[in-house]
Amino acid sequence: MKRIRLIAIVAIVSAIYIWAFAGLPKLEWKDTSVEVVSAIVSGLFQPDWSYVYDPDGEDLLRGLLDTLAIALLGTFIAGILCIPFAFLASKNVIKSKATVGTSKFMLSFIRVFPDIVLALLFIKAVGPGAFAGVLALGIGAVGMLGKLISESMDHVDLSSKEALISSGANPVKTFIFAIVPQVLPNFFSFILYRFEVNVRAAAVLGVIGAGGIGTPLIFALSVRDWERVGIILLGIILMVTVIDMISGKLRARFI
Repeated sequence: MKRIRLIAIVAIVSAIYIWAFAGLPKLEWKDTSVEVVSAIVSGLFQPDWSYVYDPDGEDLLRGLLDTLAIALLGTFIAGILCIPFAFLASKNVIKSKATVGTSKFMLSFIRVFPDIVLALLFIKAVGPGAFAGVLALGIGAVGMLGKLISESMDHVDLSSKEALISSGANPVKTFIFAIVPQVLPNFFSFILYRFEVNVRAAAVLGVIGAGGIGTPLIFALSVRDWERVGIILLGIILMVTVIDMISGKLRARFI
C-alpha cells in the first residue's frame, strides 16, 4: 500500500513538472547573444579598479558607505519602533486578548509589504534618495522584529516573575527585573540579524532610486559598463561577507 502511494505521489509530481515546463516559451538565441554574454563575463572578471576610490566624484567606497548607513539607520529605527508592538503582542506582558490579537495583526499587516514596495511608496512621498531607503527599511523591519521579540517574551521563564510578585514588587519592577533580562540577549541578536538583512536590502533598493550602491549599479547596467558592474558586485560581496562574519561572532556572544 505504501509503495503504491509513493508511486502515485511521484507520478503526480512528475506530471506537474512536465506540464509546467511544457508551457515555457522556446529559448531562442539571438545573433548577439554570445557576444553579450562574453562581454558580461569578461567585465565581471576584469573589474574597473579605478572606480574603487575617486576623490573628485562618485566611487565604490562612498556607495558602500551610503548603503551601510542606510541599513544601520533603518535597523535603528525598526529597533525602536518594534518595542511597543512587541510588548503589546506578548501575552506575558499584556493580559488583554483583544490587545494582544490586535498587535499581532498589526505586525502581520506590516510584514505583508516587501521592502521594495515600501521604498516605492516612500519615494513618491519624500522623493528619491537615501531617506526613502531608510524609511522603507525602518518601517518594513518592524513587523519581523516585533514578532520575534514578542515570541521571545512568550517563552520566558515566569518563575522569577512569580517570585517578584510574591515579594510585593509592582508590575513595572516585575517586568524590568524578571522579563527584560531574559529577552535582552535575544533582542540584540534579532537586531544584528535584521541588520544583515537590511544591508542586502539597501543594496537592492538603490536600484529603484532609494540611495546606496544600487543606484550606480543600475546606471552601469543600463549603459552596459560590465567592468564597473563587476567591481560594484565585488564590493557588495565583500561588504556583506565581512558584516556576516562580525555579526555572527557578536550573536554567538549574546546567545
